[in-house]
Amino acid sequence: MVTAEVIAKAQLIIKKKGSQKISALLPTFNCQASVKSTLDSIKWADEIIVIDSFSNDDTIKIASEYGAKVYQHEYINSAKQKNWAIQHCSNQWIFQIDSDETLEEKAEEIIRNAINNAGENTHCFKMPRKNHVLGKWVKYGGLYPDWEYRLFRKEYGKWWDREVHSRITVSGEIGMLDTPLIHHGMPNISKQLSNIDRYTRYEADELAKRNITFSFLKWIFGPLFIFLKRYIFLQGFRDGWRGFFLALYASFYIFLSHTKLLEIKLLQLDRSPK
Repeated sequence: MVTAEVIAKAQLIIKKKGSQKISALLPTFNCQASVKSTLDSIKWADEIIVIDSFSNDDTIKIASEYGAKVYQHEYINSAKQKNWAIQHCSNQWIFQIDSDETLEEKAEEIIRNAINNAGENTHCFKMPRKNHVLGKWVKYGGLYPDWEYRLFRKEYGKWWDREVHSRITVSGEIGMLDTPLIHHGMPNISKQLSNIDRYTRYEADELAKRNITFSFLKWIFGPLFIFLKRYIFLQGFRDGWRGFFLALYASFYIFLSHTKLLEIKLLQLDRSPK
């Protein structure tokens, strides 16, 4: 027989589940051109936390117009920046989004349903990401579903201490969100070419930190393998010239990263120079 006490406890559990709130975490730096679209897509969050790396454009002004709480912190790498930001999020669940990403309109309902029905051992949710290159979604070459781990419990999640391309790590179960991130990471070629110098510098630093030594074979054959993998085996050719460009870009990323690793050794440096 179901007692009044059991019913009351069940109602309390449902109430607690329904009252869970979300902090949206947004790292920024001189992104006035794109950040408004990002903020528009997360304005439903219970709070927006912006961690800014001392922008000198209108980024902070735009964020403030959306009621975001803005904190500034010196940028070392993406993982350290976001791990530092977690302490400023006041809610149990945190959703992290980048300034060149947006969500679809249905995302709020899906995200809130996910956290309200999450088991105690579910610490994180992953979601697919649609990468747009010069205005078009690329579906092949390993760029979809491109799973991203972005929604997590504050007490359990943190970013893996990596110089570049870090990811949230948790000890519990990982659920899945049926809504994508929309990534406008390559609005033009010039932006992508400026990114590769910075990202390969971080990649070389990561290789050096892990005591990986320069290998002539990896330097020569690594880029070739990556190109064939992305363009042929992962069917990047189905994305037309974008697929060819992205496969070539990925191979050059490997080549340049290992070249900078060699530079660190030859010049006896602690880190790859800017």
